[in-house]
Amino acid sequence: MVKFGAFENTVKAFYSNIFTAPKETYSKSTKLMITFMSGYFAGIFCAIVSHPADTMVSIMNKRGGSVGEIYGEIGFKGLWAGLGTRIFMIGTLTGLQWWIYDSFKVAVGLQTTGGK
Repeated sequence: MVKFGAFENTVKAFYSNIFTAPKETYSKSTKLMITFMSGYFAGIFCAIVSHPADTMVSIMNKRGGSVGEIYGEIGFKGLWAGLGTRIFMIGTLTGLQWWIYDSFKVAVGLQTTGGK
């Protein structure tokens, strides 16, 4: 749900603040670029929100132990290890997912997501 909300709000922000002309004046490729960028930013947001908990669960599944024990070992900084890689992976995948979705919509004659 967070990913959908982040995507929709990012699309609205792009069309409200950066691409301020009426949506229909932009080419299909520009609208799909906005879709991809919005998806990428939604992916970044979701990666940041979920990374510490996912890190903790991964360590717990790998070697066991309680949250307190693991946090005592890795600390706050350890919860964020690997975030850059996760941002790249989740951002790219989410951007491509939304781009594919909107590309299909365009191919069947529908409008891309969001905008005026």
